[in-house]
Amino acid sequence: MPRRSTTSQSTEDIRVKEERVKVKDEKTKGKRRAPVEEEEEQEQEQDAEGEDEDAQGEQDNEEEEAESGSPRGSKRARVNDDGDSVPGGSQLQQPRVKTQPRGDDGYIPGSIVRIQLHNFVTYDYVQFSPGPYLNMIIGPNGTGKSSIACAIALGLNFPPAILGQWTKSGYIEIELKGPRGQRNLVIRRNLNSLSKSSSFTLNGAAATGNEIKAKMAELNVQVGNLCSFLPQDRVSEFAAMSSQELLRETQRAAGDENLTKWHDTLISAGKDLKTIQQTIKNEEDSLKQMKERNEGIERDVQRYKERKKIERTIALLDVLVPVAEYREIRKRYIEVKANQRNMHAKVQRLKDKNAPAHALLKKYEQHFKDADKDRDALKKSTQGKFKKLGAKNTASDKLETESSEIVDRLASLKAEERSRIKQIEGLEKEIAKMEAELAKPPSPNLPSEDEIRADIAMQVVVDKRAAFKVTLENGQKELKKQDNDDVRKLAMMQRWDKDTHDAILWVRRNRNLFKMEVFETPFMRLNVKDKRFTNSVEACFATNQLKSFVTQCQEDCDTINHHINDEQALGRKARVTTWFRPHQENLLIPPPMSPEEMQALRFDGYAIDYVDYPEGMKWFLMRDVNLHRTAIALNGNAIDVNQAMQLVARPTHNHPGGATFINGPTMNIVTRSRYGRKAVGNVTRDVQQARNLTTPTIDPELKRRLDENIQNAQQGLDLCESERAPIIEALEALAVEEKVYAKKMEEVGRKRDIIKREAARVSGLQSKHESKTNSLERLRSKPSADEERAHLKKKLRSNTQKRMQFAKEYTDLVHAIISEQQECTRVGLKYLQVGANKIALKELCDRKDEKYQTALVEYNQITELFAQIKAETKEVLDRSRAAVEGAEPEVVEDYKVIENVRMEWEAAVKKAEENGLPAPDDSDVDTRTVEELQAELETQRANLEMNLNTNPGVVEQYEKRKRDIEQLEKAIDERKKREEKVARDIKNARDNWQPALQALVKSIGVKFSAAFDRIGCAGEIRINEHEDYDKWAIEILVKFRDSENLQVLTAHRQSGGERSLTTILYLMSLTEEARAPFSLVDEINQGMDQRAERMVHNSMVNVTCQSDSAQYFLITPKLLPDLNYHERMKVLCVNNGEWLPEEKDIGRMQDMLDVYEARRGTASNMRAM
Repeated sequence: MPRRSTTSQSTEDIRVKEERVKVKDEKTKGKRRAPVEEEEEQEQEQDAEGEDEDAQGEQDNEEEEAESGSPRGSKRARVNDDGDSVPGGSQLQQPRVKTQPRGDDGYIPGSIVRIQLHNFVTYDYVQFSPGPYLNMIIGPNGTGKSSIACAIALGLNFPPAILGQWTKSGYIEIELKGPRGQRNLVIRRNLNSLSKSSSFTLNGAAATGNEIKAKMAELNVQVGNLCSFLPQDRVSEFAAMSSQELLRETQRAAGDENLTKWHDTLISAGKDLKTIQQTIKNEEDSLKQMKERNEGIERDVQRYKERKKIERTIALLDVLVPVAEYREIRKRYIEVKANQRNMHAKVQRLKDKNAPAHALLKKYEQHFKDADKDRDALKKSTQGKFKKLGAKNTASDKLETESSEIVDRLASLKAEERSRIKQIEGLEKEIAKMEAELAKPPSPNLPSEDEIRADIAMQVVVDKRAAFKVTLENGQKELKKQDNDDVRKLAMMQRWDKDTHDAILWVRRNRNLFKMEVFETPFMRLNVKDKRFTNSVEACFATNQLKSFVTQCQEDCDTINHHINDEQALGRKARVTTWFRPHQENLLIPPPMSPEEMQALRFDGYAIDYVDYPEGMKWFLMRDVNLHRTAIALNGNAIDVNQAMQLVARPTHNHPGGATFINGPTMNIVTRSRYGRKAVGNVTRDVQQARNLTTPTIDPELKRRLDENIQNAQQGLDLCESERAPIIEALEALAVEEKVYAKKMEEVGRKRDIIKREAARVSGLQSKHESKTNSLERLRSKPSADEERAHLKKKLRSNTQKRMQFAKEYTDLVHAIISEQQECTRVGLKYLQVGANKIALKELCDRKDEKYQTALVEYNQITELFAQIKAETKEVLDRSRAAVEGAEPEVVEDYKVIENVRMEWEAAVKKAEENGLPAPDDSDVDTRTVEELQAELETQRANLEMNLNTNPGVVEQYEKRKRDIEQLEKAIDERKKREEKVARDIKNARDNWQPALQALVKSIGVKFSAAFDRIGCAGEIRINEHEDYDKWAIEILVKFRDSENLQVLTAHRQSGGERSLTTILYLMSLTEEARAPFSLVDEINQGMDQRAERMVHNSMVNVTCQSDSAQYFLITPKLLPDLNYHERMKVLCVNNGEWLPEEKDIGRMQDMLDVYEARRGTASNMRAM
């Protein structure tokens, strides 16, 4: 059904847009509320070019202000260019202006000239023009009166939190009166309920929210102030406002425009003044304490300074003593050095005098050396020739011996040839004899071929039977040994857990109940290969895991649980652990380290590598026990634990990281956190001595093999018996009785021995035949005697030629040796002559060198003394330099001053001696000797011991506190100056603010009290002063009954009607002082009785319809009869229903009344006719 909303207006008709909706929806639209934060966030997202920037941060701040009622001036104050404190915030302070002069059309700049709504809450489309004075908007509940207040707030870019009404996609267009000489401002806000966004236009051009807000500030529009804009949803908030908030809102709405700024300055400056004063007090207290503390330790500081002075004197003496020692030893060094130089000159003179004789002696010595060298050379040459002569003689003798052997060999060739021929003939005869022996037939006593085959068959059967019997006995022994280990294991299990022990026996007795093999716990079926790893392997198991029955299918697991755990198959209530998991390789976590990494870290291997287990138990050991992920190292000292932790903690595609590894006697359980920074943790525990896996476990595979071997051996025995039967029958056919069979066997043995002997004889003959044949071939292959004779003669001729050559060379060497012996004799004589001359000259030189040697000894002695003094001087010099370099800078400066004065004095003394003048005065010169300086040093050290040591920290603390005292005194002076300046600012601001505030409150209070007097009640407004300016407040005191006293208006003390009456009377009292171009109150008369409502209405008409009154909106759902009306006021009626006329231009209530009267008159005339 079509539905329309209409509003009466005086200037324009209303354009109506059709829309079909349900009646139920129409009745609920006015009650919906918009989610403010989401709408504002969507507005910011839609404003891509920076438009509507108030949708997020600024509106959030405004919403908080609107909800709490506190202005922005409550934030921390800042200082303006004049030094006055101004309120700060996230936005710049918006300028405030007074109400501007009224225009020719009666509207004040900033007042509302026209409102147009499209698809807004209950309105499809509406447009109306309010008047410049009082506008009374009336209509039944739910028709859309409060939507007009919502439209004004949203359209002027005030936060929806002011109203809490719901909107849908549409727009709000508001035309505001412009300043004199400027056109009106047409502001449109387009709303989108789906995206919770909005946009603005100003006079048809796109605009941002900040631009709209700036325009509202210029026109002093205060929709966010409850004193000038009080919608229905926030009536209760006015009474709930604190008295401090009421003061701030009143200042913003009325009175001097600087009231808020002065108040903010007082609040900020007051806080600053308190802070400064408290800081000054605290600093003065600290200053007093510091001075008192310094006075307490001043004596210790003085003693410390005296001690420092003594220490400095000692340090200076520690430098002066080695310097004085150096000065004295250097004087002696100079004297010894002069003596050494004089003695060196004397030695040199004597040496020069004897130089010619020594030169000739050196010449003789050189000649003596040369003669000795020549004699040695000739001696070595002759000895070499004698060696060559001996070598030639030895070689010739060797050739002579070899030639003799060749001659003897030639003589024996004929005899050897005859012997060779004789040996060949003998071998040929022996070979012919052996061949004849081998050709003889075998003995007729040998057994027949059938007898041999029967004998062989019988022997084979007997051998096989014996082998099978041995296998059977070995298998039975090994199986018995295995059974003994199983018994020990079962006995241990019975002592450990009787339920598990009995369950094992039950499983063995009932194997027919299971589909697949059931493994009787790892305790029974596991065996550690290397006993060194037993402790580490057992540490990987929990107690229940060692006692778990491992099944290979779910049916077998259910069978054990059903019979033992549920049905009490053991005859009592028992509980055993069973395990089964489907075999899914993708769920298996891989080992944490590769073999290369294990080897690099010196791990021995994973735990699973050191156990023997049935193949069907492998899934349990990997899936549940993680033996394939537990690394073991017997040598714990060889493992880098940190590096191992990092490797095993690496995450994989199906595991977050972490594993267990054992190094020596320690087990490390490494984990990685699943949250935060995923830190790696390590929990360690000791590996205990193994108690369960120490007994060897029965190997089922070995047992199966042993059973199989026993069965095969038994079958072999049976087969041998079956094979032996026909042989025995054949033998029995030859001999009926057992005795004949035995004799036959003996005969077979005897014949077998004969065959063996015959075979041995034939084998020996064949071997000898082969040997003799080989010897015969070697003798036949030897060379003939003629060939050997020719070869020997050739070698004999060669040896003879070599001996002739050796004889010739021997003769040449003998002649050479004779010549060298003659030359050697001559050189020897020369050597003797030169030696005699040298000895004679040497004796002459020794006689001349006696004086020289005496002087040289003295020189050497004084040189040794000089070197000693020089070393001592250098040592003292180094010590003095070290003392100077190791001293403090202040001590070094003192030393330099003393040293410079002494050097100047010594220079003056030297100059006076050269000029023959008396020595200068030494009173200002430190001429103390080493002994005097050391005595002074001991005295000062004694004084230092008498002066008690003071903690240097006390002195440092004293000096630091002294500096702090000076800085703090300066800081206090600066803060006192700041205190005086802030106090002056507070006085100036208060001198302006307090009189203006008192005048405003007094004016409002007079009107407020008069209004309450008119209704027979009492009301009063007063200022509640406080030392903190942010706690100054306006208190509203009311009394509605004669028996009561004046009481402060609160949200709980008065009734709803009383609060509404008080609120409207306060707002009316404030109206004449207000600076805003328009004000609005919504359904403020709810809860009032008729008397109060009538009085309020008449008073509002009188106040708001004066010539200088601003625009005012009063929204009410009802009116009393016979109220006062004024020609300046305008009544806007909101009509709503299930059906409205479709015709256009039917919006004026007066036109509708005229039509109604006309139709009514026509109907009356027709009845009269």
